[in-house]
Amino acid sequence: MGENEAGGHPAPSRGRSSGAFDANVAPAVRLFMQARQGEMVDLLCRLALAESPSDRPDAHALIQDLLTGQLVDAGCLVERLDGGEQGAHLVARSRNGTVDGPTQLLVGHYDTVWPLGTIGEMPVRLENGRLSGPGVYDMKGGLVLIIYALRALQQLGLEPSVTPLVLMNSDEEIGSPSSTPLVERLARSADRALILEPAQGPSGKIKTARKGVGHFKVRIRGVAAHAGVEPEKGASAVLELAHLVQRLHALNDPERGISVNVGVISGGNRSNVVAADSLANVDIRSYHEAEAMEIRDAVLAIEPVTPGVQIAMEDWDFRQALERTPRNQALWEVTRRTGRLVGLELEETAVGGGSDGNTTSLHTATIDGLGPVGAGSHAAHEYVEADSLPERAALLALLMLAPPLGAG
Repeated sequence: MGENEAGGHPAPSRGRSSGAFDANVAPAVRLFMQARQGEMVDLLCRLALAESPSDRPDAHALIQDLLTGQLVDAGCLVERLDGGEQGAHLVARSRNGTVDGPTQLLVGHYDTVWPLGTIGEMPVRLENGRLSGPGVYDMKGGLVLIIYALRALQQLGLEPSVTPLVLMNSDEEIGSPSSTPLVERLARSADRALILEPAQGPSGKIKTARKGVGHFKVRIRGVAAHAGVEPEKGASAVLELAHLVQRLHALNDPERGISVNVGVISGGNRSNVVAADSLANVDIRSYHEAEAMEIRDAVLAIEPVTPGVQIAMEDWDFRQALERTPRNQALWEVTRRTGRLVGLELEETAVGGGSDGNTTSLHTATIDGLGPVGAGSHAAHEYVEADSLPERAALLALLMLAPPLGAG
């Protein structure tokens, strides 16, 4: 047998892999990744420097070109699909797999919450083993893992029995408005979905449950009047909003995992006019759709306190939860066993934030939080533990070698 590119360990034989638990494959993949930690850090720096806020698709060309080149080099055919106002989404099919067989969907997003110019205040730097910068943790680090997992399969001659299909979208941080139909279409025909959102906490927990995420608006219509001359003829929509905000927050139920948050309010137009209108933008989270419907019904049943005003709910939208379904738990067990091959004793957890995994879970087995270890999602201290890049990339590559879930 020859030497693999990492050096020192016999390369696995070429041809179709017998699955994620091949005793020869795991050490070779692990050594491959360990030898490329510096390359991974360098690529993540380049991705972070290519700023890509969700609301500036006109600035996405640099990162699209960078990712496209990396995916092509890793053996993929890449398409850019028009996302309208949200820019473009990248879909890549690995040449390393069967032509007509099952697919596995690898999902990541390249958009971030950070506005253009953030790197001036939040520079990309490696210090004490931590790579910090805008978007490194959420979730450009996960994109690096996808690319290097594909490289490992290609260069070590490992042919997965489930063909990798990659989606990197441009709008996840704003709820995937244009990419959700694409996510759904790809997930429907996939054997499984591997979501490269960052791992949870310092031990790198895998996310096997996510709350569903809902949004709606509550609009209040009042009656305008002069605030000094005849205030009694008015009905203040702002006063009613003050009551309503407290009633909405009273719907929180931490023990059941239900959260309700009024994040943005507005109302009135002048201080000397009794406000004729007001508006609240509300976020809700729950682990089950039935609980979200309870909140919806409770809001619809609210009666105004202020005489003469009317309350109406608008723009209700709910992304269903990622739940611990039997097929999701089966994929979790495969992931847990695969982690041991790279020295990881993985744990599962549930989180409050949503992802595209909420969508894929409706159609296929889904596992989330496969990205690198770090902290500071959407925060100024965002960072990735550099040492976690090779081990999590090895985990992903081996997981991609697992046989179809229905294969026994």
